[in-house]
Amino acid sequence: MFTFSLTLIRHGETQYNRDKLLQGQGVDTLLSETGSRQAEAVGQYLRDLPFSNVFVSNLQRACQTAEIILRNNTHCSGMEMVLDPLLRERGFGIAEGRPKEHLKNMANAAGQSCRDYTPPGGETIDQVRLRFKKFLKVFFQRMLEDHGWSGLSAAAGLTEAGAAGNGTTAAVSDFAPGGLADDGLQGVSVHALVVCHGAYIRIAIRHLVEDLDCSLPVGVKMSQLFSPCPNTGISRFIFTLSQGASGPVLSSVRCVFTNRKDHLENLKDA
Repeated sequence: MFTFSLTLIRHGETQYNRDKLLQGQGVDTLLSETGSRQAEAVGQYLRDLPFSNVFVSNLQRACQTAEIILRNNTHCSGMEMVLDPLLRERGFGIAEGRPKEHLKNMANAAGQSCRDYTPPGGETIDQVRLRFKKFLKVFFQRMLEDHGWSGLSAAAGLTEAGAAGNGTTAAVSDFAPGGLADDGLQGVSVHALVVCHGAYIRIAIRHLVEDLDCSLPVGVKMSQLFSPCPNTGISRFIFTLSQGASGPVLSSVRCVFTNRKDHLENLKDA
C-alpha cells in the first residue's frame, strides 16, 4: 500500500478574474498585484510543508502562483515543477475573454443551467472530467516511480473505497480539520502539490466524490464541498494505492477539506 497527500490550489487572481471575464485556455495572463499577494500568502501558510512533487497547469497564472509558493517554502525552493496541460482550465470556446454574464445569457437562451452549458468551441464537463482522470493515471504512476511502495502511512481514518465507484453515498471520515496547514498529514510522509484552475477543481472534486466514493469530513455540506474555489483556495485529499496486476489501483481517497482560504483573512481586497 502507498499513501500520500494531494494539496490542490487554485491560481491567484488575475485582472480578468477581477473584471469577471472568462479566461479558460485561450486567455493566458499573469497574476494581478492582488493575485501575487494571494500567492505569497498561501506560500507563507504552507511554507513548512515538505512537498515531494509539484504538478502545475502550463498556463501562466498557475505557473506564477506555483513559483511564488515554492519560493516561500522552507523545503522546496528550486524544486522542479512538472507542467502538465492536462491540468489546464476548462475551455470555454467563444465565451473566452467575455463577461461571465455573457455565458449565463447564452446558457439561458439554450434552456440550460450555466454550469452544464457548453459554449460553441468549449469543453463539456465530461471532457474535463476525462482529462482529470487521465491526469490521475499519470499522477499515480509518477508518484510510484519517484517513491515506490515506501509511502506507507499510519494515518487513521482511511476508508476503503472502490476506484470505480458504485453510486453509493461516500463514507464519512472520522475527524474534523482544525484549520492548520498540516491538517490530515499526520503519519503521511509523501506530499504532492497541484496548482491549477477554478472550474477544473470543481469538476475534479465532483469526480473524486461522485465517482471514486471519496470519504468526507464530518458535517461537511455538499453546497460547501462543490462551491466555487476562491483564488488560491486550498483543498486536500489523502490517496491510498494498492498494487494491481496491470498497475496501481486506488484503494481509498479521503477529503480533508476543500476551498480553504484562511491565509487570505489579513489581505486587503482579497
